[in-house]
Amino acid sequence: MEDVLSALRLAATTLGVLVLLVTAAEVLARRAIQRGGYYVLQPGLRVRLQPDPEVFPNLERVVRFEVNREGERGDDVPRGRGLYRMLVAGGSQPEGYLLDQHTNWPGALQRTLNEPAHLAALGASRAHVGNIARSGVGSEALDLIFERVLPRYPRLAAIVILVGASDVLRWLEVGASRTPPPVRAADVFRSHPEMTFGWHPRRLALLEVMRRTRHRWLRPVQRHDRACRWIARARAMRARATTVRTELPDPAPMLAHFDKHFQRLVQRAKAHADRVIVVRQPWFGAAQTAEDIALMWHGGVGQAWQEEVTTFYSLDVLSGLMAQLDRRAAELAEALDVEHLDLQPVLDGCAHAYYDFFHATPQGARVIAAAVADATLQAPLRGPIPALTVRPEASTWIRARASARCGCSPTAST
Repeated sequence: MEDVLSALRLAATTLGVLVLLVTAAEVLARRAIQRGGYYVLQPGLRVRLQPDPEVFPNLERVVRFEVNREGERGDDVPRGRGLYRMLVAGGSQPEGYLLDQHTNWPGALQRTLNEPAHLAALGASRAHVGNIARSGVGSEALDLIFERVLPRYPRLAAIVILVGASDVLRWLEVGASRTPPPVRAADVFRSHPEMTFGWHPRRLALLEVMRRTRHRWLRPVQRHDRACRWIARARAMRARATTVRTELPDPAPMLAHFDKHFQRLVQRAKAHADRVIVVRQPWFGAAQTAEDIALMWHGGVGQAWQEEVTTFYSLDVLSGLMAQLDRRAAELAEALDVEHLDLQPVLDGCAHAYYDFFHATPQGARVIAAAVADATLQAPLRGPIPALTVRPEASTWIRARASARCGCSPTAST
């Protein structure tokens, strides 16, 4: 009997020590997370995507999506002097989730800037383009991102901003009748210090620390086959919509919301970079054929990626709203004394530059990368800033560089 009691006492003591150790480790883990930084993308994330070939016949069959230890989609940041460091931020268009690491335009832009003649023009030995864009990010979210993320960066050579589509789409999702709900940290940051935890095993901070450590240092590869197949369902929803709204709603509430946050985010960017370039949000603005219309899925009242949507705004309404937001972005950029690049003329006539209303195909991404590279290599403009348009002498270079298999000739006017 005494042996049994001794064994029980030993077991209880051991269990108590384990509980104390786990509790202490959990407290330390929570404090570590609370002292950590904000990252739009999980540092160290590596994903291999296979876009569904039936849904995306014009996309690459295998897509690499890799995030460096700084939380940027892109290569590791080079060390040493002479680095021209650029940061790209915005929504799903620059994120390029279904485009390969170096096919997406920020990746292609880095390769272009690292050509010897271009490095000489920049006065640099290396160029690095980090990409912190993420799907669903509008002006309010990007304002929050810059507030939380930019303070940890050294001063940058340039920040490139491409944002706007999500401002229109989120507003339409709620029926264009009110301002969408405020953006939370959890909506835009994959890793952040505002997480809440509990004592259920699945809600422990220890597990989050282990997950972050695993991604950052071991860098396992996640694989997603037939990625984004849900877009086929969303396209079908639009095609069979029971209601198509053709009247343009008053965009004043949406534009006022955009004005407020766009001005703030540009001011934040100017405080952290020598140069800020606003790349204005492009959209599919060409005359739509039946084949083109079948690719479209945006503009629903509701969220087509996670629920059944039966009411959509017409493509003409969507184009009209984007045109108004684009004009406002240009006006604000000039008022804030920053350069802005209009991509609509660059992509005009490229019927195969998009796989839906906003997102670029590999061909479209090459055109955008070449246009942004040309804009970057121009000397920064001073004084009242006019629209930064692609130089006429560069248009042939851009089209040739893009291997323009996208419905436009290499000598097409831009």
